[in-house]
Amino acid sequence: MKKELLSMAESKALRGIAILGIILHNYCHFLGFAVKENEYTFTASKPRQLLERMLTLDDNLFIHVMSFFGHYGVPVFLFISGFGLVYKYERSTPTRVRALPFIGFHYAKLLRLMFLGYIGFAVVSYLHPHGYHGYTVGRVIAQLLMYINLMPDPDHIIKPGPYWYFGLMLQLYIVYRLVLYRRSSAVTLALIVLCTAVQAFFPPSVDEGGEILNRIRYNFIGGMLPFGAGILYARHGRNLPLPINLTIVVVSAFIVFIGSFYFWSWLFVPLFIVTGAVATMKLIPDKALAPCVWFGAISSALFVMHPITREIIIKMSYRGYIYTGLITYIVASILLAWLFKLMFRYIPKPKLKI
Repeated sequence: MKKELLSMAESKALRGIAILGIILHNYCHFLGFAVKENEYTFTASKPRQLLERMLTLDDNLFIHVMSFFGHYGVPVFLFISGFGLVYKYERSTPTRVRALPFIGFHYAKLLRLMFLGYIGFAVVSYLHPHGYHGYTVGRVIAQLLMYINLMPDPDHIIKPGPYWYFGLMLQLYIVYRLVLYRRSSAVTLALIVLCTAVQAFFPPSVDEGGEILNRIRYNFIGGMLPFGAGILYARHGRNLPLPINLTIVVVSAFIVFIGSFYFWSWLFVPLFIVTGAVATMKLIPDKALAPCVWFGAISSALFVMHPITREIIIKMSYRGYIYTGLITYIVASILLAWLFKLMFRYIPKPKLKI
């Protein structure tokens, strides 16, 4: 049995699995025939469509599954972030970190990561005849300052779409430092319950008036469950024997699938995505995790760069070369991510002044 709650290899492997889910989702759900996800709002017909494709053994079942479930890589990232904050600032840093330096440091880290990709996507969109041309001064400033998630109609003004994650993470860093940092775990649990209850209060689908739910799930309220779970796991988690981890994987997979059919249970699916993913890591020897660890090592670069390659390559799939386009997109994204990592070395790193 492994001694650490999450070893370095396990953490990177989780990031690797998460980024693969995200980049595959962000390609597949743009294909018109793909079953669409319930990410910010809930529509009951979508999981039924997925079940229908699964029962008929649709030729594009992989596309449907990644389109529907791939976005759950985000809760895995949020869980790892919450877990890492506790280990870094509550266990490894004896001195209490002041709020403004903490928030400024993490904002600078996010901006450093986002900047090159944002500029690259804007250039590609400008050159693309059907690309996004809505880069007003206000929207650019909102993205760079990472408050764009708070603005109306986030579905259509955050471009590239995956960059909503930067605004979400900045909010969670602020919440962590101002509300959760070195406070009782009861506070974290209470905030999780409150944020989940707020989501349950509003209509689930856009057709039923779910625009409010859509907006709040772009912000920290929607990400508090997996993020808070990471904090609680870091503080109170225990290593479990193999049979229990195996049981957790099976039960989590069952709840994720069945829970996707009902609004109330759908709100808790991210938690079971995380429990299943962590338990899976505990079942696999570190040496066997090598491919996922490798992807985890470039996960940040892949996240930043994949919208650029998608914008260019997805036309191949639109023209009928579905899997050729998808494979080309994955390879191109990896190559661009490595190029980004080389360029990234020349951007100064921010420093935290305690």
